[in-house]
Amino acid sequence: MNYSIARKATLSLAASTIVLLAAMPGAHAADKVRISGTVESLEGDTLMIKSLDSKEIKVMLKPGMNVMGIKKAAAADIKPGDFVGIGSQPTPSGINGAVQVVIFPASMKGTGEGDRAWSVAPNGTMTNATVADAVKDVNGPVLTLAYKGGQRKISIPEGTNIVAISPATKDDLKAGAAVSVQGVSSADGMMDADAVRVGLAGATPPK
Repeated sequence: MNYSIARKATLSLAASTIVLLAAMPGAHAADKVRISGTVESLEGDTLMIKSLDSKEIKVMLKPGMNVMGIKKAAAADIKPGDFVGIGSQPTPSGINGAVQVVIFPASMKGTGEGDRAWSVAPNGTMTNATVADAVKDVNGPVLTLAYKGGQRKISIPEGTNIVAISPATKDDLKAGAAVSVQGVSSADGMMDADAVRVGLAGATPPK
């Protein structure tokens, strides 16, 4: 396959994956489950995961399924013009504080753009937007995020989980790697996956 065509196909699937993980709207949301944990083994298309509550879960991957890589990043890596996805929650200062930050590659700018409720944190908000401005503050950088129809200021406290999307393959699903899987659970306790994110070099995929 032509490299350019293959790359576009991979990015297209990655974009679809991010939209699903950032906000699963509609009736199908009730059918989806998301599991985080560590990889125990991978044999063919069968992935064994130990969940965060120490349960062993068998995950069936679709043949030829793409895997999304997640690598560690830092607040200094975020610059005006970047497209990011930030899960945040209210703080006493009146400005939301980030809980996690995902930096998108330039090719995925605009993916899932908007400001929506985020159930991971109390009164949480997920904002996928372009960084319009970044200023330093005693409590960490403060970003102004611009999206179609509005803006939101978010501070980035020290210790915030900041990651960036990076290319990955099934070969990166190695024992001990942190992983986040989305899919549908079957009656026999197995899970059919439609999205997989794996942490690279010790990174942890966002929730």
